[in-house]
Amino acid sequence: MSLDKVKAFFADCGMADRIREFAVSSATVELAAAALHCAPCRIAKTLAFQAGEQTILIVAAGDARIDNRKYRETFGVKAKMIPPAEVEVRTGHAPGGVCPFAVPEGTLVYLDESLRRFETVFPACGSSNSAIELTLPELERCSGAKEWVEVCALRE
Repeated sequence: MSLDKVKAFFADCGMADRIREFAVSSATVELAAAALHCAPCRIAKTLAFQAGEQTILIVAAGDARIDNRKYRETFGVKAKMIPPAEVEVRTGHAPGGVCPFAVPEGTLVYLDESLRRFETVFPACGSSNSAIELTLPELERCSGAKEWVEVCALRE
């Protein structure tokens, strides 16, 4: 189970007790914000893309959307989301619980600049009813992010 892998991952960091599990779904930005009683923009959603065989995860603010031009300029390829049927195989997590933790080796994780507005954010923890509150330095360290990128635009 994906949540168990993420719990084990955070146990190694001494942070497993910070994972929150909900009796309700947190599978979308709106549902996660309701479960956490926070603004949707503070949800750190993880978007899964493919570039050939390479899996790319972009962690972005809940109110951000991928800007195709910026994505292409940054990665040199068109933004192509992983089809839902392949998400779990490629990321280690099912849709609704995709996160940048305990992912398959070789998965590239990037943090979008849209997150920098916040002291803390709430990424999922491998299930459709879990999250953890992390500071940006904690998110950077725990996700193993390759780097910060600017591939999103904020919704107006």
